[in-house]
Amino acid sequence: MTPSPKRTTPPQPVQPLLSDSVIALRAPTQVWSGRDGDLGGAPIDGVYHGDVRHVRELTLECAESAVEYISVAPEGASHVVFGGLLRGADDVEPDPKVRLIRDRRVADGSLAETCTVRSHLPEAIRVTLRLRLRPDFVPLQVVRAGLTDSGRLDPGLTVSVTPGSATARSGSSSFTLTAAGATVTASAYGEIEAIWPLDVPARGETTAAWSLALHDDALVVRGARGTWPADVDTARVPDGADPRLARWLDTALDDLDALRLTLPGHQDEFFAAGAPWFFTLFGRDALWAARLALPLDSRIAASTLRVLARLQGTADDVATAQEPGKILHELRATPLEIPREGVVLPPLYYGSVDSTPLWVCLLAEAWRAGMPDDEVAALLPALRGALTWLLVHGDSDGDGFLDYVDRTGRGLANQGWKDSGDSIQWRDGTLAEGPIALCEVQGYAYEAALAGADLLDAFDPASGTAASDTKSDPLHPAALRAWAADLRARFAEAYWVETPEGRYPAVALDRHKRPVDTLTSNIGHLLGTGILDATEEQHVAELLLGPTMSSGFGIRTMSTGAAGYWPLSYHGGSVWTHDTAIAVHGMHRAGLTEQAGRTVEGLLAAAEGFAYRVPELHSGDPATGAGVPAPYPAACRPQAWSAAAAITCLAAARSEHPAFPES
Repeated sequence: MTPSPKRTTPPQPVQPLLSDSVIALRAPTQVWSGRDGDLGGAPIDGVYHGDVRHVRELTLECAESAVEYISVAPEGASHVVFGGLLRGADDVEPDPKVRLIRDRRVADGSLAETCTVRSHLPEAIRVTLRLRLRPDFVPLQVVRAGLTDSGRLDPGLTVSVTPGSATARSGSSSFTLTAAGATVTASAYGEIEAIWPLDVPARGETTAAWSLALHDDALVVRGARGTWPADVDTARVPDGADPRLARWLDTALDDLDALRLTLPGHQDEFFAAGAPWFFTLFGRDALWAARLALPLDSRIAASTLRVLARLQGTADDVATAQEPGKILHELRATPLEIPREGVVLPPLYYGSVDSTPLWVCLLAEAWRAGMPDDEVAALLPALRGALTWLLVHGDSDGDGFLDYVDRTGRGLANQGWKDSGDSIQWRDGTLAEGPIALCEVQGYAYEAALAGADLLDAFDPASGTAASDTKSDPLHPAALRAWAADLRARFAEAYWVETPEGRYPAVALDRHKRPVDTLTSNIGHLLGTGILDATEEQHVAELLLGPTMSSGFGIRTMSTGAAGYWPLSYHGGSVWTHDTAIAVHGMHRAGLTEQAGRTVEGLLAAAEGFAYRVPELHSGDPATGAGVPAPYPAACRPQAWSAAAAITCLAAARSEHPAFPES
């Protein structure tokens, strides 16, 4: 029998892989390339600004020699240096003497590259560098769906050329190439070329420089100014801490600095969720990233809270999942379509069940971390709105637990942080039916109600007086505390399950109020919220560190004992660094220092395996089977909450070294 031919390309459009690509970024601009610095060899390659890929292909050639690249050196989130040899312009000796260095720097709305030809030959040489680039102007969501590279021409594309420059434009997007000293031309198909003849002196060097200025009138976010954190001394690692932590922090803080964004017309900053797909405002992601970063800075937490308060829901709108007081899920310039899932999200979308209680939790924690009282007081109306949503709108079916259900048929089926369609499963692999009441959301709600009561006591004393009736005023601090106590009691009664893996809180209640019995990382988010007692917290922490949940590189999203487990499942067995860091955050708050230290060890091992730029997620394979974690090849990197996890590990290290001086 003749064997079937091997498939060399996927049979249908697939999401681009990212794990082997090189990125340089400064939000909202990002550049993805191969290890040679050229763009176009992989589906993700391109120059992006906002939600649009402006340039699909960009190559640098030398007429006299092939360019043989031998090095790539990331010098920071926004700076990469590529090194190659020009052996065709060299002599015949074995030692290479002619080199090409490409120094790439990305800023908000710009890409600049300096190309240096360096020679150690005893005589002068002449080389010709040729830069070719192809405009694209394709939406990011089209790239993500794998629907590009069809060879189609953009009917709206126009290219104009002037001496030393060219401008390409399509719709609201445009870029201008500036190439001093080059001859710039454009083809009838819109491809742009810049050519430099360079005379390189004996044992000397010559440079050619070019830049792109990118513009898009439709942007809904802007780059931030300055640097973060403002005081880098706050990130000092205590003596005696694992040296890998300092290396991870250096990379993570640089990435977080590059991920900062603002909204048009405002200076308040927040962290973009991650590159490339989530290079915008996501409520949950921004809140958790800011919360995990609190040990270094309360200012970005305060500004994130203000950004989200400005966009807080004011009406009941099924199409956008907006409700009064609700904190949004995501913001984009255009609707987001995910064809394979039948999902169409509006540009301003509120389909998140946890953003609202997390907003309240962050406000309280930021206040305790030093957020100025006047800034907290200014957010009291938003606080009352969020607490009202918690009590009135968060429970769709009246069972007393916060839940979610998509009311449009085109929104997200799952609206917790595990928002893929198959993330909430029974142990036998069957998908749970909604409305879904996630366990961790009840923990967030419990903590938020108590935090809200504390804030109202401190900033609105009249709300807690006898004149304010607890029965008629659900936002009376005493009423909030009573609501929280009732939630805690009902949680203890409804969520705990017993399976062959032990006793633990179910991941969720389904539409029939049955506890969905899979052991998952969601229970780690309960730690430190107060919804569990001390004995339960210790029990949950040990379960998370057991062999079915801990990979050695972090906590798996789903136990290996579940039928749906697969180490490369997005939410069904992979490891998400931020998810593990949230468990560490809770362990630290619960006084489980030893368990926190063991969990941090796994995170440090993962960070080392990824050269300290930890991606969005990675495989849940056990560390005993490999020295480094296997990448989830389509994972975003950098990702804000993955980077912020390094700060959580710093806080844990400081708790182990109490002699560390106050910053």
